[in-house]
Amino acid sequence: MRCKTLTAAAVVLLMTTAGCSTLERVVYRPDINQGNYLAANDVAKIHQGMTQQQVAYTLGTPMMRDPFGSNTWYYVFRQEPGHEKVKQQTLTLTFDSKGVLTNINNKPALTDQKG
Repeated sequence: MRCKTLTAAAVVLLMTTAGCSTLERVVYRPDINQGNYLAANDVAKIHQGMTQQQVAYTLGTPMMRDPFGSNTWYYVFRQEPGHEKVKQQTLTLTFDSKGVLTNINNKPALTDQKG
């Protein structure tokens, strides 16, 4: 009888604590980094008037190019550190028909971070 009571109590205890968020912090979750890592000093080197070759030399190949031929390059870096919120950095570069950089869109703005 005592064994059945202890088993029932253990089952009830496990069921009530199974959804607790405190246990989630105990489980190891690795940092997941995907895409093009963007350093602030590399992004600062990019300016309007550069050619596609110069940009590719500075930042590397883009993660994605516009499939519809509008000469837009996307550099996306997504970081999911352990138990923290996902952070994403997107750099969109637009080139004219001659392959010259005409527009830079950096969201959110990448700044030098000491740390």
